[in-house]
Amino acid sequence: MTDLASVWSALGGDPALLSRVSAVERPGVLDARLPVRGSARACVGACALAAAELAALRTGGGEVPAVRVDDGAVATAFVSERHLLVDGRAPESFAPLSRFWRTADGWVRTHANYPHHRARLLAALGAPDDPEAVAEVLARARAHEVEEAVYGAGGLAVALRTPSEWAAHPQGVAVASRPLVERARLDSAPARVLAPVGRDPLLPAAGLRVLDLTRVIAGPVATRTLALLGADVLRLDAPGLPELVDQHADTGFGKRSALLDLAAGGRDVFEELLAAADVVVTGYRPRALERFGLSAEALAARRPGVVVAQLSAWGADGPWGGRRGFDSLVQVGTGIAVVEGGLDSASSPARPGVLPAQALDHGSGYLLAAGVLRAVGEQVSVGGSRVVRVALARTAGWLLAGSADVGVGGDVPVGRWLAERDSPLGRLRYALSPVVFEGGPRDWGRAPGRWGADSARWV
Repeated sequence: MTDLASVWSALGGDPALLSRVSAVERPGVLDARLPVRGSARACVGACALAAAELAALRTGGGEVPAVRVDDGAVATAFVSERHLLVDGRAPESFAPLSRFWRTADGWVRTHANYPHHRARLLAALGAPDDPEAVAEVLARARAHEVEEAVYGAGGLAVALRTPSEWAAHPQGVAVASRPLVERARLDSAPARVLAPVGRDPLLPAAGLRVLDLTRVIAGPVATRTLALLGADVLRLDAPGLPELVDQHADTGFGKRSALLDLAAGGRDVFEELLAAADVVVTGYRPRALERFGLSAEALAARRPGVVVAQLSAWGADGPWGGRRGFDSLVQVGTGIAVVEGGLDSASSPARPGVLPAQALDHGSGYLLAAGVLRAVGEQVSVGGSRVVRVALARTAGWLLAGSADVGVGGDVPVGRWLAERDSPLGRLRYALSPVVFEGGPRDWGRAPGRWGADSARWV
């Protein structure tokens, strides 16, 4: 079930605390064939409850602050990139080559927002940088062959599958065997000691140092949420892989951004940062992380007591455990695009559909942040380094297993969940966080700065 109780259980939470959560339901928002509205509410509600639980712990115990989840706030935040304005300019969401394409035997979706992914896609197809030329090449090809060829070239393309085809796929089998939120204790590090926090506002993550090694949406949403709750979040990127400007503006609230190349002299700086970090959040392919000594086990060995939060597209196990992926591609591979398009099979001539938001990204981001907050709270009583893992494909399976939301579409005034402020990037209009609890913060203390403009050090 895509409800709060199931998510809270996956996080290891006390079911008695569910009574602290109330919801404002707005049928019609995030309208879809799948239960997007309910699942989004559950992910945000669980994150807010985890924050409230930790807040109670850090203020000396007592009753957990009340949590209120408003479907309007959730729906606004789940499409935060669509509400973003930078000096009045709306960002571009998808590049021209990031879309569905008809193939000789079905459909394939590509992702080419980043220049290096676009170059690899075109190289694999042997096509010029022109949508019409790409369409002609793909129209003569078989979807699964395109998928393998593009991935083999380091690009991104996924063939459309039905839910039953995904369930029978080796990667689908591997992902289905894992819990929605994987949680494990890695060692017997001493219990964490947290200083008390004040109440104006309640910042349950205050004092926590978070290394943010994530990109695009899901991971940055998680760290953006931790920053809202008071954490000192330092995002690190390799100098040769610039982030998209608008993507950074949308998810950079509350954080600092620095450049560090682990492969070219940055290792000593990283180890100094790690030695003082409380949380490390990663959003790269699990097998790629291992090559840099960034697996959960390796990080905990060098920094006992750390919480490692890992976000991946396809999960850490199975034949696709090393593949890149994005929300839009996971929707296609797992069968969500078939369901949302109302197709009977992957070979139907009708166009595949999409969710009303990058719901796998946003939902997984709040799940990951909730897992971090609960792990920190558990460390206070029993210690131990911790790992929390979330995969977009596992979130997709959970969504597919839910019951459809029932509601009548209607307009919701989103203005109450938007704010404006000046920033080094210009005047920003942006969505407020939907993570709301009694006494908690309503906005970030810091606007996003320029990508890579900060020093790679703690303050």
